Amino acid sequence: MGSKDEIFARIKAHGIDRVERPEMTFTPLVYPDPLVQFEKILKAVGANYVLLDKGQDVNEVIRKAYPDAKSIASNLPEITCATENPDMLDDPRELNGTDVGVVRGEFGVLENGMVWIKRQTRYKALLFIAEALVVILDRTRLVNNMHEAYTQPDFDDYEYGSFIAGPSKTADIEQALVIGAHGARGVTVILE
Repeated sequence: MGSKDEIFARIKAHGIDRVERPEMTFTPLVYPDPLVQFEKILKAVGANYVLLDKGQDVNEVIRKAYPDAKSIASNLPEITCATENPDMLDDPRELNGTDVGVVRGEFGVLENGMVWIKRQTRYKALLFIAEALVVILDRTRLVNNMHEAYTQPDFDDYEYGSFIAGPSKTADIEQALVIGAHGARGVTVILE
């Protein structure tokens, strides 16, 4: 018997009996005013929040939020302020230097301010390489908690997807908060 077989034999001889998982019974969080909750949590995680008024132009909101942006990348047809369509680039490295990336979110989560974004551009690098990210989200697509998020039809129908909550941040280095460590330095969620 080789050492590998000997190790497996010892593990089997000293294994523990399987135990049934306990039943998960709890009352999930539910928020009475979704828009107020979402704004509160987005601000807490460092994101900007804009609730579009009826008839308000999303392009004007983006330009007002990022007046110095020279490079705005989006493949959304309604984003006419975009200076480039990321789907027309030959290499994702061409997105380096993008000031603002504009994408559509599938749904938002009230308990933590996260937005589920599935792959909608040729290069998913847009989500992480742009200096700022603008996420356009339907205001009726807000769920209370992660339990509801995992049951959304858009959640498991993707080639690639990511939850994004506010700008990139880390506090690992000397316990100092660093914004924009490995992604966008700013995030604005626009609810339409």
